[in-house]
Amino acid sequence: MDYNEFVERVGWGEEFFFYYKNEKYWISRNEHGLYLTRERDSYYQAFKSSQDLFLNGTIDGKPIKDLWNLIEF
Repeated sequence: MDYNEFVERVGWGEEFFFYYKNEKYWISRNEHGLYLTRERDSYYQAFKSSQDLFLNGTIDGKPIKDLWNLIEF
């Protein structure tokens, strides 16, 4: 899966877990919005839309797009 497909699938409502630097992260959703969560300590960022998540969500201070080649599914 490439980055654009990932963004599209999250926009459709799919949820994903992935690994970055051997840490597990989740992208999930509920009736209030979407969440980017680090499993280790349950630290999360909340977003109103998938567009908001991909524009403003960060891991290690960087957007997911900038880390894409380091993310493993």
